[in-house]
Amino acid sequence: MAAYVIADVKVTNPDIFREYMNQVPSTVERYGGKYLVRGGSLEQFEGVWEPSRLVIIEFENMDNAKNWYSSRAYEGPIKLRHKSAETNVVFVEGI
Repeated sequence: MAAYVIADVKVTNPDIFREYMNQVPSTVERYGGKYLVRGGSLEQFEGVWEPSRLVIIEFENMDNAKNWYSSRAYEGPIKLRHKSAETNVVFVEGI
């Protein structure tokens, strides 16, 4: 079953975050992931959730998503993200 990593990212340091953005795609691809949404304009229709920058990555399954997130390949980039953004991340299984 497919799994999705969904992140709401509020960038606090654009220069460091740019480094993060340059490093991450190759790590995602290594684990079979593909971006479905990576930023872009948002329109809020209901509720109180106001995401700043929305990212959705699809993986073949939950194991691949978790393995990517905890991988050595993502170890460096995640530190950059923690330095440059406030982020909420969820993993969800889907179709």
